[in-house]
Amino acid sequence: MAPLSSAFEITHDVLHARFAEAAPALCTEAAHKALADARVNEEEIDAIVISTCTGYLCPGLTSYVSERLGLRANALALDLVGQGCGAAIPNLRASEALLASGRAKHVLSICVEVCSAALYVDDDPGVLISNCLFGDGAGAAVVSKEPPSHQRRMEWLDTETVLSVPDRDYLRFEMRHGFLRNLLARQVPGMAAKFAEEVLTTVLERHQLSREQIAAWLLHPGGRDVLRALQDRLGLQEEDLKWSAAVLHDYGNISSSSLYFVMQRALQGGHPDGWWWLSSFGAGFSCHGALVKVEG
Repeated sequence: MAPLSSAFEITHDVLHARFAEAAPALCTEAAHKALADARVNEEEIDAIVISTCTGYLCPGLTSYVSERLGLRANALALDLVGQGCGAAIPNLRASEALLASGRAKHVLSICVEVCSAALYVDDDPGVLISNCLFGDGAGAAVVSKEPPSHQRRMEWLDTETVLSVPDRDYLRFEMRHGFLRNLLARQVPGMAAKFAEEVLTTVLERHQLSREQIAAWLLHPGGRDVLRALQDRLGLQEEDLKWSAAVLHDYGNISSSSLYFVMQRALQGGHPDGWWWLSSFGAGFSCHGALVKVEG
C-alpha cells in the first residue's frame, strides 16, 4: 500500500496513473461483490454501464473492467462521464431502460470515483472543503429483469430529473493549468435541497403519494450542510437521514458511488419495506430522483 504522503504528489502523470490503476481495481472489487450478492454469473451479464468524472481512459473503464471480470465479448459496454456526484440515478436509469427494452436481462451498474486523482490545492474555500470532504470508492449493483428469490426486491417505478443550466458554475470541474479543479460554492446545499424537493414533488404527484408514505429516504450524502438543508427543506427527522449520515461519517462524500453505499446500508440494515425515495445531485447543476418499491 502506498504511503498517505504519496496522495499529495500532484503532477499530470501521477494523477492519471492513480486513476488508471485505482478505478478499474475499485470497479472490479465492487462488481464481484454485487455479482455474488445477486447470485448472477459473469457470463450472464448482458450490459455494463460505468459512470465516473474523476479521470479519463480511452478505451473507457468498461473495457478494462469487462476484461478483469471475464464478461462476454458481445456484452454492451457504456461509459458515462461528466455527471459528477449525481451520476448514480442516471446510471441506474440507463440500466433499467436496457431491461425495459428487452435488450438485456442482467445489467451491471457501476459508479466509481478516484477523487485523489482529481486533487488540486489552493486557498479557495471550495477547493479546501473539497479536499477534506471527498474520498475514493466504487459502488455496483446487478439490475435484473426478474426479481431475485433469495433477497429483498427493489422495484424501479419512476424517476425524474431537473437540469438547471444557469446554476452550472456553482458546482462543476474546471480545467486550470491542465488540472481538474473543483468549483464548490456556498449556495450548493440550498440548491440541492430546492431541486431535490422539486423532483420529489413531481414524482409523488404522479403517483398520488404523500411524503408521509415514503418509508425510506436514501439521499446522496453530499456533506453535513447538504444533509441539514435536505432535512429542513423536506421536513424530515434526523432518523430519516441515518443511512446517508452513516455513509458520510464512514467514507466521506464518495461522489457518484455514495448512493450505492446508502442503498446497501438500508437493505442490509433491515429498513422496513414500502415506498423508498432515492435522490442524487451534482454537477450541472443537476438533480435526480427515483421512486422504488421494496419488498421481501
